[in-house]
Amino acid sequence: MPFVRIDLIRGRRPDELRAIADATHRALVDVLDIPERDTFQVITEHDADHIIALDAGLGFERTDRLVMIQIFTQSGRTTEVKQRVFQAIAEQLDPLGVSGEDVFIGIVENGPQDWSFGFGRAQYTEGELAVPGR
Repeated sequence: MPFVRIDLIRGRRPDELRAIADATHRALVDVLDIPERDTFQVITEHDADHIIALDAGLGFERTDRLVMIQIFTQSGRTTEVKQRVFQAIAEQLDPLGVSGEDVFIGIVENGPQDWSFGFGRAQYTEGELAVPGR
């Protein structure tokens, strides 16, 4: 049950935004084996001067095609799985004109007690939803 935030520089067409969101979701479905309809995404566009993302000393330049992705998900996935998520997202975004240097991803983990899907209730801890991977 990932919740995904996608931040990018303003100027893409609505169909491009949807393609980026869909590509990101496809990678999560493929690698994390989540259900197809398990989709929770927020896409936010920013003015170019409202996103600062340098290369952390890696020696490459980012462009205005930058896509920053935060994935909030249940804890417990291995480093290998996370690396496969990073790779799968980059591979899915490349055909959309987002090259590797413009893909920035962070994974934020939490537990089942940290989620409410509605009605002010914690459905995982109340047993209404099965905890993924358990």
